[in-house]
Amino acid sequence: MKTKNSKSAAPFAYEGLDRVIHERARLSVLTSLITHPAGLSFVELKKLCALTDGNLARHLQVLEGDGMIRATKEEDAGRAQTTVRVTASGRKRYLEYLTILEQIVRDAASVAHEHDESQLLRKLSPLST
Repeated sequence: MKTKNSKSAAPFAYEGLDRVIHERARLSVLTSLITHPAGLSFVELKKLCALTDGNLARHLQVLEGDGMIRATKEEDAGRAQTTVRVTASGRKRYLEYLTILEQIVRDAASVAHEHDESQLLRKLSPLST
């Protein structure tokens, strides 16, 4: 997270953005898992995130290597099935990441609002006529 000094020196640096999560496919995987606390099968994740087998496998490898998810293989009617769950630390990091994204939205909205207000004031100003 940012300190007061880093916030004032570089208010839009957003050092708290987690590069592991920030990648689109991994963000999709984590969001899917956060919304399904009991976990999801590899096939379900693949469909929810619109990823190929190889692409999903690679992103799961990165997330598991970073301790954000846990994948387990189980036998089900003679077929191996991989179930993926978010870890407690993965959930915590994801929620911290969302906090940073919320700040980005607030910052952008306030700048947009200020811009809209200044545009309106210029239009209403007697000097502009």
